[in-house]
Amino acid sequence: MTSNKETARVAVVTGAGSGIGRAVSRLMLAEGYRVALAGRRENQLLETADGHAQALTVTCDVTKPDDVEHLFEAALQRWGRVDVLFNNAGIFGPAASVDEISLDDWNATLAVNLTGSMLCAAAAVRDMKAQDPQGGRIINNGSISAHSPRPRTVAYTVTKHAMTGLTRSIELDGRGFGITCGQIDIGNTATEIMDTIGVGSGALQPDGSRRIEPMFPVEDAARAVLLMAGMPASASVGSLVVTAAGMPFIGRG
Repeated sequence: MTSNKETARVAVVTGAGSGIGRAVSRLMLAEGYRVALAGRRENQLLETADGHAQALTVTCDVTKPDDVEHLFEAALQRWGRVDVLFNNAGIFGPAASVDEISLDDWNATLAVNLTGSMLCAAAAVRDMKAQDPQGGRIINNGSISAHSPRPRTVAYTVTKHAMTGLTRSIELDGRGFGITCGQIDIGNTATEIMDTIGVGSGALQPDGSRRIEPMFPVEDAARAVLLMAGMPASASVGSLVVTAAGMPFIGRG
């Protein structure tokens, strides 16, 4: 009989040092996954891992191709394959409309949210094509801003709309290799990014007012990611939207 260690699936989680990435990493470890935790700050990755024997921490800036290659090489050296990528690393970017944002801020937001996601997906696909048995699953962390933007979030919103194109392209191109790709669009989890935009104290609404919006626990968002990751190879969740109940998303104020 094969041991659980031999059969456990291998996941790579970017942005694993905090927020949704931390919650997903910890839940995956608790559910028996072997998890490569990627992020820019080693101390935060170590806090996420909390000494778990099946956690591998890898310092990685997803905007740097060499860092991304090192991340996936480290996972392969440790476990020999990659079954799941949770493409989660991202930043909210500046609060600005299109006529206000600087080119540097625009490029910085696109570099992390879009180019970084592309680099990680490319590395994962190469490994998933080459491994035996072939195949795997990529889950891209989009946002409800891929459907309905907040005011003054032009760079962030554009990257999340583009993430949908990346997701669909990977899903299409991966068909012949057993590689599936889906996108989870999450709204108002109780994480640090919600403090940035003032959800708990009064987030800017399209009519110029500010409104305290409901939030939901990040652990519930992590369970949704785990649902997508755990689907059998014969099925794929292409798109999943999960929000705090009652938040202004449908008919955003």
